Amino acid sequence: MKSFAPKPWVAPQPVLIIGTYNENGIANAMNAAWGGQWDMKEIVISMGSHATTQNLNRNGEFTVAFASKKTLVASDFVGIVSAKNDPNKIEKTGWKAEKAKMVNAPVFTDFPMTLECRIKEKIDESAEGYYIVAEIVNILVNENYLAEDGNPDIEKMELIVFDPVHHNYIELGKKVGQAFSDGKVLK
Repeated sequence: MKSFAPKPWVAPQPVLIIGTYNENGIANAMNAAWGGQWDMKEIVISMGSHATTQNLNRNGEFTVAFASKKTLVASDFVGIVSAKNDPNKIEKTGWKAEKAKMVNAPVFTDFPMTLECRIKEKIDESAEGYYIVAEIVNILVNENYLAEDGNPDIEKMELIVFDPVHHNYIELGKKVGQAFSDGKVLK
């Protein structure tokens, strides 16, 4: 096996779009790849120093949308362009935004699934940013992405993940097994 120095190569990394309002109530979004499930009803996200970080300092509520093949270009755009430099960046994405049902944050309706979140804790807060531990207070799923059982259909969503090694986006594939079941054959 070939050895590499430590790098941020945990894979797959979800492509998370964090939605906040600025001080004037204008919707903003940023792309964040360093995040994931923290507990049953909580997520964790590593935040740097961004316009979104400033928005979160004013209002600890936000949304997290999961980027898809259909939202890829605009999702990448909000990751490389700061609202500090381009206050009209959301207009350029073409995304439609509406107010979330349970938090004071925008929901970008172009995404298949969005979490409504509230910050519970900031960890290692500094000028460079912090880690957010947030409570998931509601989950919104576009009805086009529901399975026959009424739950979200992850395959239909065409979600993308970030490849931290080659800086690519990769579409999630097809089901290959059944969790909490397939391993039983080895008992």
